[in-house]
Amino acid sequence: MTLTETAEPEQRALLATLEEKRVRASIEHRQLRSGEWWQARLPQWADINEATFLDAHWQLRNTLSKTEQLFALVNYLVDEKFAKDVRAGFSHAPMSVRITPYLLSLIDWGNPVDDPIRRQFIPIGSERERDHPMCTLDSLHEQKDSVAPGLVHRYPDKVLFLALDVCPVYCRFCTRSYAIGNDTSHVHKLSFQPDKKRWEEAFQYLEANDAVEDVVVSGGDTYVLHHSMLKYIGDRLLTIPHIRRIRFATKGLAVMPQKILSDHDWVDALTAVVNQGRRQGVHVCLHTHVNHPEEITEITRRAADELFQRGITVRNQTVLQRGVNDKAEIMTELVRRLAWINIQPYYVYVHDMVPGVETLRTTVDTAINLEKQVRGRTSGFNTPAFVCDVSGGAGKRVVHSYEHYDRETGIVVYRSPAVDPDRAFMHFDPLHALSRDVRDAWLRKDSREQMLRRALNEAGF
Repeated sequence: MTLTETAEPEQRALLATLEEKRVRASIEHRQLRSGEWWQARLPQWADINEATFLDAHWQLRNTLSKTEQLFALVNYLVDEKFAKDVRAGFSHAPMSVRITPYLLSLIDWGNPVDDPIRRQFIPIGSERERDHPMCTLDSLHEQKDSVAPGLVHRYPDKVLFLALDVCPVYCRFCTRSYAIGNDTSHVHKLSFQPDKKRWEEAFQYLEANDAVEDVVVSGGDTYVLHHSMLKYIGDRLLTIPHIRRIRFATKGLAVMPQKILSDHDWVDALTAVVNQGRRQGVHVCLHTHVNHPEEITEITRRAADELFQRGITVRNQTVLQRGVNDKAEIMTELVRRLAWINIQPYYVYVHDMVPGVETLRTTVDTAINLEKQVRGRTSGFNTPAFVCDVSGGAGKRVVHSYEHYDRETGIVVYRSPAVDPDRAFMHFDPLHALSRDVRDAWLRKDSREQMLRRALNEAGF
């Protein structure tokens, strides 16, 4: 007999209540935000009906691209202290402001300081921390590995094609802050504007290098490409016989899922490329970028369903961020919610060493422990790989595959046999995770060099 069957009536009632709570918790990821929630979040939008909010053109027209626009919209929801904090944040940020109405409506304006979506897109000065001394603007060495303007060739059979330098939103943690968006007071950006002449140089390189089988079309964000340009790129890549995999990268499903539901020309263009690829035996898919379960709403589900019905594979790449998704329960819910709407959780990245966002970085140890907690919560093919895209151009390494990890100094040493088997590549935990003495040591050149030499020696280099 079970415990429930042998218990007294009061105990049975308690056990039944606990079981009901357990079941509810196990399906919490299915409970998606629905209804016209934006009307309550921002009173100026109290009259914005669903049809208007679902219109991608309305979303674009009302996307905020200046801090003053942001303050004008929310100044009655936040106090002057917070507004001043935001101004201070943007004055030092490597990325300018660009945020959609959809994202604004998801932020808890009653507590914006701790809100995980605010943390990703709206910097505040009070949380700013000193950059790690080993941080550089292009930490992944994409420019060094570029073989043509906007074409990065690091892995033997894969290239990254930066088709443009604009996104529907600007993430403050963008690894490509050296090029994406407008110039800021601290960063003068490179330019990768949509240009068929520049693109053709990349296509000709690909035609001449038959080892390349895999092309990631990114930027910037392919969401912003005109539908005719999206199809042009897809069709042109499909003329190259040795290319077998094409991935269009977009954060769109996280920040403006309305486009999938209302920009029929763009979705039809993507579908046409996917279908033509299938006829040729080429896998064409969409990669997106969701970081927190609250970014996934009923609108996201409807958009994901539309892509699923069209036979389009969608995978997700998450960036691990302190105060956003660095807790096991949050990451587990994100993974399960993505799987629920047929988006495959693919990667969770340790935050790149991007200037101006040290406060968002976590340790490699955090990623290792999260992977242990998440694995087994759902099916294996819906469990993401936790990786570190290591500075210096090593590429992605599974987080626990390091040669040496000194948790006291935060130095992690990796090998990357496919890139350079004889070279050491290093990643560094954020300063805030280290002791005060070690933080001070990092700021002195002599002690910094000593720590680096010791780590290389321990790793066998």
